[in-house]
Amino acid sequence: MRTGFWIQYAFCTEGTDQLTSINEGNAMIIVNEGVFYNPKMKKLRDISVAFLIAAGAEGMHLLDSTSATGIRGIRYAKEAGIGEVLFLDINPLAYKNTRSNVLRNKIKARVLNKSIQEFAGSVGQRFDVIDLDPFGSPAPNLNDIMKLCKDGTILMVTATDTAVLCGAHEGACIKQYMSKPIHNYLCKEAGLRILIAYMIRSAAQFNLGMEILASISDMHYMRVFARLRYGASHALASIKSIGFGAYCTSCNFFESEAGISPQIDKKCKVCAGKLNAFGPLYLGKLKDRNITGKMLKVAGGFGDKAEAQIKVLHDELDVPFFYSIPKLTKQLGMSSVSHFNVMKRLADQDYKTSATQFDRDGIKTDAPLEKVLDAVKRENS
Repeated sequence: MRTGFWIQYAFCTEGTDQLTSINEGNAMIIVNEGVFYNPKMKKLRDISVAFLIAAGAEGMHLLDSTSATGIRGIRYAKEAGIGEVLFLDINPLAYKNTRSNVLRNKIKARVLNKSIQEFAGSVGQRFDVIDLDPFGSPAPNLNDIMKLCKDGTILMVTATDTAVLCGAHEGACIKQYMSKPIHNYLCKEAGLRILIAYMIRSAAQFNLGMEILASISDMHYMRVFARLRYGASHALASIKSIGFGAYCTSCNFFESEAGISPQIDKKCKVCAGKLNAFGPLYLGKLKDRNITGKMLKVAGGFGDKAEAQIKVLHDELDVPFFYSIPKLTKQLGMSSVSHFNVMKRLADQDYKTSATQFDRDGIKTDAPLEKVLDAVKRENS
C-alpha cells in the first residue's frame, strides 16, 4: 500500500541505513543505500535555485515529481523561499529517504510514495512550480505533468537521454519525440530544441502555451525552464515557433524554417550539395534575458561553474544553430584559428556574434556562411 506523510517543521529521529552525509547549499542530507544522488549535478541544482529566485518563486507551492533523496526540493525551500514542497517518488526507498531528509531540514512539505501517473490521475491539484527530473526521457511523464499545471505554472524539465536527442539512436528519437534528429556537431542544440518542441506540443493539448525562460545543454543532460500560459492563442503561438532545420554535409551551410510543413530546398544554396532536413524542433529564443540577468546576480554565490554556465547562456545570440570554427578550417584546408578573432572580424562588419554553450569553439552569428568563411580565411592570411 502506498503511503503519504505530512511534515511541517519536525525533527527526524527515525533510523535509516545511512550511506553518506552530504552538505550542499543550505541543505544537509543523508543518502541511503539504494537511493540515487549525483554530486556532479550540484551545478545544475545551483542553477535551478538561481532560476527560482530570479523567477520570483518565493512562497510558491512546488511539486518535486522525482524526489530521490529530496535534495532539490529541500534546497528550493531553504534557498529560494519555496513555501511548500510536495515530494513524489515511486521508489519506497527514495520515499523513506526523502521523508527523513525533509524532517532533518525542518521544511514544510508533503511526501508521497506514488508514481507521477498515479498521482496525476488521482488529484485535482495544480502547482505553481513543477520539477521533472527523471532517469532518461521526460517524454512519458509530460502528459501527466500537464494535468497538474495551470496558467502561470513554472516548469523545470530535465532529459538525460542525450544520445537519443543527439541522433545516436535516430529511431528512438523519432519514436519518443516524434522528431528526426541530426547526428553531427549541431546535435546538442538540435536535441535541446527537439525536447522543447515536444514539451510545447504536449502543453498545447491542454490549451497551454509555453514561454522559454532558460535552457541548458551540458554534460549528459538537457534542462528547460519555462512558464505556461493558458489559452488557445498562447498554445497556437507556441506551436507556430516549431519548424525544421536543414544541413549541408558538404559545406556546413544550415538554415531553418518555421511551420508545420515548410518548403525546404533539397539542394544547398551555397554549393548545390544535398540538404538533410531534421525536426520538427523549436526555433524560438532559448532564454528570457531579464530572467538570466537576474540569475547571474544570484549565481555568484554558488561559485564559478554555475555563474559561467549562466553567463554563456545570457550572452548567447538568440538565433538557431552555430558555426564550428574547427569544422570550417578543416573544410577550407587551413590551420586552426581563434573563434574569438573570427567573432571580432564579423563584429567589425556590424554582424552580431557570440560564443555558444553548445561548442567551446563555435560561434553564433547573423552573418551568412560566406562572410564567416571570409573571416576565417583572413585570420589565416
